[in-house]
Amino acid sequence: MSLLEVQSVSVVFGGLVAVKKVKLTIQEGEIVGLIGPNGAGKTTLFNCVCGFQPVDEGEMTFQNHSIHTLAPHEVAALGLARTFQTSRIFKRMTVLEHVLLGQYSHQRAGLWGAITRPAWVIEEEERSRAKGLKILSFFEERLLPRVHDFAETLSFANRRRLEIARALVSEPKLLLLDEPTAGMNPNESAGIARLIKKIRDELGITVFLIEHDMKVIMGASDRIIVLDHGEKIAEGLPEEIRHNHGVIEAYLGRKHGA
Repeated sequence: MSLLEVQSVSVVFGGLVAVKKVKLTIQEGEIVGLIGPNGAGKTTLFNCVCGFQPVDEGEMTFQNHSIHTLAPHEVAALGLARTFQTSRIFKRMTVLEHVLLGQYSHQRAGLWGAITRPAWVIEEEERSRAKGLKILSFFEERLLPRVHDFAETLSFANRRRLEIARALVSEPKLLLLDEPTAGMNPNESAGIARLIKKIRDELGITVFLIEHDMKVIMGASDRIIVLDHGEKIAEGLPEEIRHNHGVIEAYLGRKHGA
């Protein structure tokens, strides 16, 4: 079943074409990698899908809902969550508080409910806490023992895990990860690759990720899409992409590609 469909999407910044008539489909249950040299348009495409960047041309559908004109919170409400290229945490909030933020779209209590705190609000908070702890347990010793610690005390790798946990607690159908291993050592990156597979296999969540670490992309992805100068230049299985001369040229130049 097609979960996400991108049809001839283009984005232009002044005279710069950041994304050019890109077409792609993400099937339910897949792990799809998106790669390309710096400036290829990868994050711009993610921003389009999530509603952060308007498209100049083309259409996008998610679970058969047209999303190319929706705001980010409207896209998220349909079941799409993401992390960002740079770490986005609140240093003086605890690990558990961060995860509870991810459930905001599923909660009914507004300002008045928070002030008066009727029984249903208390029950809702208890359910949210239980759900948050369940997601944190998915990360085992990395996050669960630190539920009451401030986020600023976490290691860099665990901050990235916390961002993923915050996205997962919103119960997405599709999770977009923008360079989840950026700044990590090889051992930490391998751990994130295993985590990505675990998210798909145990939680049943489809994953679409941008990544520069080729070991992570080749090891975790079922299928890989390649962008260069805003255009899709290749798509296929990891082994096919590994030996694609157009991809090699895009990364290393024509001399090495030849």
